[in-house]
Amino acid sequence: MPSWYLGKIKYQQEQENGALKTISEAYLVDAVSYTDAEARLYRIVADNTPDFQISSLTRMKLSDVFHFEEEGGEKWFKCKMFYVSIDESKGKEKKIVSYMLVNADSPKQAIERIEKSLATMLVPYELTDVNLTPILDVYPYSPEDEAQQAPEGFRPLAEVLAERAESQ
Repeated sequence: MPSWYLGKIKYQQEQENGALKTISEAYLVDAVSYTDAEARLYRIVADNTPDFQISSLTRMKLSDVFHFEEEGGEKWFKCKMFYVSIDESKGKEKKIVSYMLVNADSPKQAIERIEKSLATMLVPYELTDVNLTPILDVYPYSPEDEAQQAPEGFRPLAEVLAERAESQ
């Protein structure tokens, strides 16, 4: 299960009249720890923003992130839903709350996309909140990121293990 971290950055941008304006941006990154999230955020943002600082890095509890790339949607909405589970040992009902993130152009479209994504869920659920977030982009984990992290002179562990297996 992915661990999502919300990273907020700040940087100065010169306006047309010469004044400096502080810009704040938020990104969601899948990482294994705060340190990994910070490193990934620096790698991601450094390409487009020369002089910035990370102002905040917090863990965001999400059960799922739905990205509809081909259908568009520039905004990210955080949706809260719950379903009822029965604790068989005690015989009581228990509310399970989940938070999900979905990209859409409007709250209505966000609800439609969540319902489409959860269509195969057998347990009845209820969406209670749909909130617009300040998140500009979401960066899930990809194995290519890990391959790019290896410092010069180092090789991926898979290569070393394969080489050892061949020599034995």
